[in-house]
Amino acid sequence: MRYNEKELQALSRQPAEMAAELGMRGPKKGSDEAEPVGALLLERCRVVREEPGTFSISFIEDPERKYHFECSSEEQCQEWMEALRRASYEFMRRSLIFYRNEIRKDPLEQFGISEEARFQLSGLQA
Repeated sequence: MRYNEKELQALSRQPAEMAAELGMRGPKKGSDEAEPVGALLLERCRVVREEPGTFSISFIEDPERKYHFECSSEEQCQEWMEALRRASYEFMRRSLIFYRNEIRKDPLEQFGISEEARFQLSGLQA
């Protein structure tokens, strides 16, 4: 995926929805770093529970390449997994489609009032 480096830097300075220090191991053994060395773009990825208190992110194009994260508790692990799933492009796209379809629904149909019945009622008032 292509991205604009300046835009990525600007995004990194915005307030975070969630923040915590998590242990991380990259795809290569022993690749722990003291400082951030990059970003993971959450597109076409899977977030999976591994061992208790840990989860991983892998990408559909290369499922063997996993980024492992260690949390301080099961609750924190669950919160991060859910937040990462909600942050993905696929989740946002599905949500947009769902809400777009909900908006198009006629709210009176849930009460059994069809468009035809409404037309007849409006004719009686005239």
